[in-house]
Amino acid sequence: MSQILINAYLNDLERYKKFSGSATEGIISEAFKDLLKAWARSSNLHFINQYEFQSTQKNRIRPDGTILHDLRVPLGYWEAKDSGDDLDAEIAKKLAKGYPQDNIIFEDSRVAVLIQNRQEVMRCPMTEPALLKLLNLFFSYERAEIRDFRKAVEQFKADIPAVLKALREKIDTAYAGNPGFQAAANKFLEHARDTINPAVGEADVREMLIQHILTEEIFAHVFDQGDFHRENNIAKELYALEGKFFTGQIKRETLKGLETYYATIRANAALITSHSEKQAFLKVIYENFYKVYDKKKADRLGVVYTPNEIVKFMIEGADWLCEKHFGKNLIDEHVEILDPATGTGTFICELLEHFRGHPQKLAHKYKNELHANEVAILPYYVANLNIEATYAAISGQFAEYPNLCFVDTLDNVAGLGIKAGYQHDMFAGLSDENVARVKRQNARKISVIIGNPPYNANQANENDNNKNRDYPRIDELIKSSYIRLSTAQKTKVYDMYARFFRWASDRMHDDGVLAFITNRSFIDSRTFDGFRRAVEGEFNEIHVVDLGGDVRANPKLSGTKNNVFGIQTGVAIAFFVKRRKQKGCKIFYARRPEMDTADDKLAFLASAKLSSMAFERIVPDKSANWINLTENDWDSLIPVADKKTKAAKTSGQEKAIFKLYSLGTVSNRDEWVYGHSKDDVTSKVRLLLATYGSELERVKNGELNPKEPDKLTKKLKWTRSLKGALVKLQKIEFLPDQIAVSQYRPFVRRSWYYDARTNEFLNQIPKLIPLHNSNAAILFSNARRVQFAVSSTNHPPSLDIFVPDATTALASYRYTADGERIDNIPTGA
Repeated sequence: MSQILINAYLNDLERYKKFSGSATEGIISEAFKDLLKAWARSSNLHFINQYEFQSTQKNRIRPDGTILHDLRVPLGYWEAKDSGDDLDAEIAKKLAKGYPQDNIIFEDSRVAVLIQNRQEVMRCPMTEPALLKLLNLFFSYERAEIRDFRKAVEQFKADIPAVLKALREKIDTAYAGNPGFQAAANKFLEHARDTINPAVGEADVREMLIQHILTEEIFAHVFDQGDFHRENNIAKELYALEGKFFTGQIKRETLKGLETYYATIRANAALITSHSEKQAFLKVIYENFYKVYDKKKADRLGVVYTPNEIVKFMIEGADWLCEKHFGKNLIDEHVEILDPATGTGTFICELLEHFRGHPQKLAHKYKNELHANEVAILPYYVANLNIEATYAAISGQFAEYPNLCFVDTLDNVAGLGIKAGYQHDMFAGLSDENVARVKRQNARKISVIIGNPPYNANQANENDNNKNRDYPRIDELIKSSYIRLSTAQKTKVYDMYARFFRWASDRMHDDGVLAFITNRSFIDSRTFDGFRRAVEGEFNEIHVVDLGGDVRANPKLSGTKNNVFGIQTGVAIAFFVKRRKQKGCKIFYARRPEMDTADDKLAFLASAKLSSMAFERIVPDKSANWINLTENDWDSLIPVADKKTKAAKTSGQEKAIFKLYSLGTVSNRDEWVYGHSKDDVTSKVRLLLATYGSELERVKNGELNPKEPDKLTKKLKWTRSLKGALVKLQKIEFLPDQIAVSQYRPFVRRSWYYDARTNEFLNQIPKLIPLHNSNAAILFSNARRVQFAVSSTNHPPSLDIFVPDATTALASYRYTADGERIDNIPTGA
């Protein structure tokens, strides 16, 4: 790969010289810059052009190129000179100005000089193989700080459980016998209830204190300008509480196992002078910390924060759309901006940077018109510190950020016009100060909603006890819009992205701009056809930048290499403009090349402007498809099955070949309810139900609260249906007659326990193929992830016959609740 890059550079260099007729730095340096950028991308590094920073001599210097690690710590630098210059003299001038000498290349397209650790380690003509050797030396350079940090992160993972245990024991001891701590803890609890949530309890105080102790060292050294991290209203109380029991030798002894981790953070933070790069550094540190400290919560809340290139692109795009459609910019008065899921405050911090050139307007915007919500304690706390630090760095003075609400945005439905007593219930869980903030936000006409909603749509394992919660009011709105307008047989749009889209769409009552980076499934997923119809009716202009990276749709891609978040699901940036006096909707679509790497995409966004991008105008077809449009007459044909016929009350409404259809059965515990024989299934299910029975006895005896899933035994696989039976105190007996034969996979049958409580979903299969009945059925895949497939059976089918696609079954007959067999093919078919 490196040899290919060298050859490409030499070819580009000759082409630049030939067509420009010049060998000046501005012309020929482009070829070497492209080489460094390509090499950096292949090594998961970041090339920054003309990156300005303060030298060790306190001068502002700007090398032609800086290569950074993810931590924003430099790997090395590049400085280009004209071929007519005296290269050694130019090097001496740059070094005299304080240019770094740890790892830097000077070159003039003829000769390259590599200086490492203040010594010239190589000088060579810029031809291969010499140049290849020099670049290998340059990119293989590793700072001690980076090497130590990698080791420290692994050690942190190993040490954190023991440190947490020791910390919790210290806090238990303080609660039990330290009057000063008890008084301070009660005072902080009252403060937390006043400023965050009256439902906060002692357990929450313990976790906040632990998180504060573990992270104070990080934030104190990332942002070392003054004592802003002690001026935050929550932080001040936590420091006071910590000071009552956790100081001096006790603190040093307890945390000494993590000192290597903290030391490497201090060492790396010291290398970063730019505030914006400190933001990026903090983001990486925070992600890593949270995923080690509480991996479950990190997954549920979507603790993968947005790259700055994306954030800047979205802010600039929203600014342009506001100016284009409403004649105002984001900085202008009465343009109210909301980040509904702020995390550590990345979007708000970048907005403050965007407003840097307008100090008077910035102060007004910061205090009055820049709003953010967060639902998790640690990110809320960090966002406070982060936002206030950014404002202090820009304005030169500390000011509390008064518009951060500790609230679940999807619960905050007052601004959507939903009443019926529900909002009163939500406010019953919030403090007076926080209620005032939320009510103040709800009273504002929000003009711009921007952010990155949480991405976790599903829990893979019920034993994880990590589900996204229900949001009845928002889900009602989804049902009356996205689902009502959908023709998909299986419509699942209750994930977090769809909920935030629905909330944000309704929150903007009149004119405004919505900008989200989300899962890309809304662009072309069959289940989002109702969403596409809805937004076309609710908005007047839509811009979609499809960043691809959908590994499930294209196995040739790599999540870590091709996806901007390093995940398996594709990603898109979408801008929606609502204008109350305008009719119709224009949809514009742009897509990055399928095989672009994440760095390619971020580099593109760093230099691109929404206002000047080339978009394709989309005209949706009657099926609400935006892309991959085809011309056919399939809609004129009789459907095999559809929702209208399934729900039909009269024969005249039945327009499909089959009336009833069903997804296959879902056990969510195949290893417990399937087996190679009846005896195999019998032994497994008896053990399952015996274990369940033991837990049921614990509940009946008052030893276990079934609504505390973390307390349930891990000896069996819990699912929603089994947890529901436990809550209802239902005894489940083993019935040998319930063992049936299931179509488990193509050409593979298994013995199976046919029971609604030990399986998660039987769907409509009992109406098509009841227990101990045979019925000829056609099976087909949903063709979303693999090619279309079809099979047949006369046994109850599993959902996963065509894994990873779902299985749908059509049968000749269906059965009533009384067991009567009736024809499943309507008379008019």
